[in-house]
Amino acid sequence: MPRSSKKPFTPPKHDFKVGSRFRISKASTEPPKGAPSGKKGRPKNEAILAEHVSEIYELQRRLYADNTRSLLLVFQAMDAAGKDGTIRAVMTGINPAGCEVTSFKRPSSEELDHDFLWRASKALPQRGRIGVFNRSHYEEVLVVRVFPKILEHQRLPRVSDDVWEERFESINEFEHHLARNGTTILKFFLHVSKEEQTKRLLERIDDPRKNWKFESGDLDMRDHWDSFMGAYEKTLRETSKPWAPWYCIPADDKRYMRRTVAEIVRDTLKAMKPEYPKMSDEEKARLSEYRKRLLAQR
Repeated sequence: MPRSSKKPFTPPKHDFKVGSRFRISKASTEPPKGAPSGKKGRPKNEAILAEHVSEIYELQRRLYADNTRSLLLVFQAMDAAGKDGTIRAVMTGINPAGCEVTSFKRPSSEELDHDFLWRASKALPQRGRIGVFNRSHYEEVLVVRVFPKILEHQRLPRVSDDVWEERFESINEFEHHLARNGTTILKFFLHVSKEEQTKRLLERIDDPRKNWKFESGDLDMRDHWDSFMGAYEKTLRETSKPWAPWYCIPADDKRYMRRTVAEIVRDTLKAMKPEYPKMSDEEKARLSEYRKRLLAQR
């Protein structure tokens, strides 16, 4: 890939940023001790979320006007962790022209005729925009790793014993290339406990308004819970980089999870320092003339 001399932007530090020694068994699915949570903490979490979203709105306007960089948000999680609700809550109020959400399902026949990063490349945000991936290219080292027989249907010329390490390398190179060329990448693993997932799946069965959300395939995935946790741990450790970090967000409390994601997005946009384009003295003089012309036409 062609390289840019521009040094990749590094998102600011955060408590939930994943390091190379990440252990999923050590990562809590509940808010930290002392953080607002549950019914009592709901008003405070919603108020903080609203503040963050308001700031994101203004920062997104600047990003759009600046039109030199972009922001990519990647969401991965087990079923019922709250990806859709979090994306909706954090992106509320954002100008639709400056934001696009892409949901990645099972690869199509056309997508299988290309390398595994092709469909992610097609959905990348333009300069000045925010792109959101609901699931992503990481399915290829998560779901496919847990169910390796999927590789047999991917029309690959070869499948080496190092296929997962090769894919990690490809992903890291791909994201590094994007970062060098102006795309800031934030990756969120919404970490829900198996017990909390049980409650949410039961709600989908018991609540007629949520029946449409339930899929029997979710239960098949639960049968492989430990394998998925192992795949997530390996993936987050191998692909959390300074220019494209992973954040392991406690997801058992939805309101806390949403305000935390919004906080990270807000802080990152602030650190990117997007600004409205500045006009030269010559351009300002022309605007003054245009103003006089407009007033004369009244």
